[in-house]
Amino acid sequence: MGKGVIRYWAAARSAAGVDEEPFDAATLAQALETARGTRDAEFSRVVARSSFLIDGDPVGTRPHDTVRLPEGATVEVLPPFAGG
Repeated sequence: MGKGVIRYWAAARSAAGVDEEPFDAATLAQALETARGTRDAEFSRVVARSSFLIDGDPVGTRPHDTVRLPEGATVEVLPPFAGG
């Protein structure tokens, strides 16, 4: 398992109620499941529509259970946004 931090941006930050939080997980799927914890359905909805960066690299369409999280990783949660 790797320890690191999840950073939330825009609507994801609002839904999470925090700017960032630590994780202890081996994969992106595990980290997100833990982050869902006791949060409401709005958080899950926003995260489901978000894109993710791991240490600045896009996850893209890879299944989250195949995305390994290295020790000290930073996961960025980027919800869709208008503009360019």
